[in-house]
Amino acid sequence: MKRRLHELGLGIRFAAGGGREGWVRTLLTAIGVGLGVALLLGAASVPHLADARAERIHDRQPYAADSDRNAAHRGVSLLYAVADTEYRDDTIGGKVLRPADADPVLPPGLTSMPAAGTMAVSPALRDLLASPEGELLRPRLPYRITATIGDAGLVEPSELYYYAGDAALSTDAGAFSAAGFGEVGETQPLDPMLVVLVVLSCVVLLMPVALFIATAVRFGGERRDRRLAALRLVGADARTTRWIAGGEALTGAVLGLAVGALLFLGLAELIGPLGLWSFGFFPGDLRPLPWLALLVAVAVPALAVGVTLAAMRSVTVEPLGVVRGGRTRRRRLWWRLAMPGLGVVLLLVSQSPDARTAPASAASPGIVVRLLDALGPVVIAAGATLVLVGLITLLPWLVEAVVGLLRGGAPSWQLAVRRLQLSSGAASRAVGGITVAVAGSVALQMFFVGIHDDFNEVTGADASRAQYTVLVDHPDAALAARMSGAFRGTPGVSKVIGSVDSYVTRPGPVAPDDIRPTTQLTLGDCATLRELARIDACEDGDTFVVHPSDPERAAWVDRTARPGEPVNTASDEDGVPPKLWTLPAATRTVAGRPDPTGQVRDGIFVTPGAMDVSLLTSGARTSAMLTVDQRVPDAAEHIRNTAAGLSPLLRVATVRTIERDRQYAGIQTGLQAASLATLGLIAAGMLVSQVEQLRERRRLLAALVAFGTRRSTLAGSVLWQTALPVLLGMVLAVAGGTALGALMLRIIGKTVTGWWLFLPLAGAGAAAILAVTLLSLPVLWRQMRPDGLRTE
Repeated sequence: MKRRLHELGLGIRFAAGGGREGWVRTLLTAIGVGLGVALLLGAASVPHLADARAERIHDRQPYAADSDRNAAHRGVSLLYAVADTEYRDDTIGGKVLRPADADPVLPPGLTSMPAAGTMAVSPALRDLLASPEGELLRPRLPYRITATIGDAGLVEPSELYYYAGDAALSTDAGAFSAAGFGEVGETQPLDPMLVVLVVLSCVVLLMPVALFIATAVRFGGERRDRRLAALRLVGADARTTRWIAGGEALTGAVLGLAVGALLFLGLAELIGPLGLWSFGFFPGDLRPLPWLALLVAVAVPALAVGVTLAAMRSVTVEPLGVVRGGRTRRRRLWWRLAMPGLGVVLLLVSQSPDARTAPASAASPGIVVRLLDALGPVVIAAGATLVLVGLITLLPWLVEAVVGLLRGGAPSWQLAVRRLQLSSGAASRAVGGITVAVAGSVALQMFFVGIHDDFNEVTGADASRAQYTVLVDHPDAALAARMSGAFRGTPGVSKVIGSVDSYVTRPGPVAPDDIRPTTQLTLGDCATLRELARIDACEDGDTFVVHPSDPERAAWVDRTARPGEPVNTASDEDGVPPKLWTLPAATRTVAGRPDPTGQVRDGIFVTPGAMDVSLLTSGARTSAMLTVDQRVPDAAEHIRNTAAGLSPLLRVATVRTIERDRQYAGIQTGLQAASLATLGLIAAGMLVSQVEQLRERRRLLAALVAFGTRRSTLAGSVLWQTALPVLLGMVLAVAGGTALGALMLRIIGKTVTGWWLFLPLAGAGAAAILAVTLLSLPVLWRQMRPDGLRTE
């Protein structure tokens, strides 16, 4: 062991004292490794980032006086109302507050409670309101800005958030009481299909990173081999040269750790406040877990030494030169097929119906079932990893087999083919990362499409009848009247469907084990009621009973809505005095119809002339559905401004035909950001690898130019040397990614619905290779200069 450490130390000395060429080679290795380390540290920071965001959200959630969080049993400290809104493509969060005692509890990020008519805003919201882009938003937030919310009260630096003070806020008008802030909500468990998706995503995103790091530590291999031959000439044995090479790789890897840490910190400071796909973070929240950071710090140098030692086994370093033993025989195929085959077996076993339905009488099947249940995500990750690693091992064999059959062609083509025939391993390693990335992306896209319908609910809404809804959980006749008039005068609004909805019960005694008959009551003008039921003749003062299509539910409505009999419009809780209203005997029975949001209402329909809306107190809400002329610019913003002018408690929502699951949407957003980072890493790494290979062949390129070879011919040969392995890699990636995606869908019992998803992904991979080739051309011109023939 002492001798091996000494040999590693010699390698470190050679890497540090190799002159300008040695430092350039070590620097290239450090940059390549650093890019991978930065992404690994980012991945290691995701758990802490998720916890920090969740904690920030929970810290500003109000809790009631009877909440378990209220350990001090303090009474009501303040009143609040949620006043979130949207502005164009941005979501603006906010709360309206009113103190309930002399010393109210403050939200995080504030040093004092906003006075009536004032507000505290986030820095991003302050900038938006002060800019020309915020012109339509300013009327919606007519408060005077007196404070700025601190970082403790925000989820991310670019968040748009505010706290406003309102002296008129009251529980009678729909506000809520709170004893403080910091309510912790229940955590919704992740859907099993999303667990599989997250596992697959981690494998797909991290595999190219590990592959790239393994490739980066082999930069400068040809120059290193010639130097090791000189060491053999002075007496070093073959094993010693391997460990010296490992020491050189270790130097680049350790420097790469430092470069990666600096890149990680710098990118966190740069990207965090800007955000990607509306996802930002405070740089301090992006902190790798200590044990994961330690794992990266240990695994990367160990990987560097291990990869170098393994690569040196196929190289025979002799005193007079280097012989690459791996080229004396063709690459073997059987073990390259065995690896993805084993991965397929693991994926099939992870959902094997036979194993899960085995009889419980036998002891061993029960253990197998329990083990599979416990290790399901691990087995899936291992299977997907083996399939993707198998693609990496298959690529060199495929490139070697194909280029070995090529003959003839233009000079640039012949130069490229001959280079690949002599050394296809370097080209295969260079495109291995893009191959794995495309294969994994194909599998992920197939998986996304396969589970799309499970996390995207068709609401049944008819967006042609109404595009926006406005509601407040409070019955207010005056507000309902103002809403109709105000929205009809709003630019872009062509029709208003306004109503007040509540529940009524049948008065009188009820058996102890019986449920009191209850039905819905909707109050609106005739134009509104015609949008909610199939009504022909209607005048103010008319009433209707709307029957649902379900016979059982229709019978339930008839037990409550009895023409000529009273109903109780107040809550049926003990101690609450009833409020009786008699349903007129002339009430007609009609059929219901879906409203623009897709809901079918039933029960009692009443026009304003038949009932005083002040009688409605039991779970009532005031709402309006609006039809908009889409040709009017910013019609949605005018609607939200009108709503805010009527009451800060009004909520405006868009009528959507499809609703996406939040967990699904969150994972999709995270994957988009991670995929961008991975593709950026691969592109940057390939550029570094290309530059390193051109430097290795500087003397050869200069000699060819000196003998009269055209520069365009050499540039074409470089393009073909890249394009051939890329083309083969794309074919392998599409085949492997499609098979992996089909297997992952089979695990969750889904069928493949998108067989052609690989086309844009393969095109993106090819475009990345073309861009890298074009960016490397200036380096190629430099290497072809005559001074490249100089040597020492």
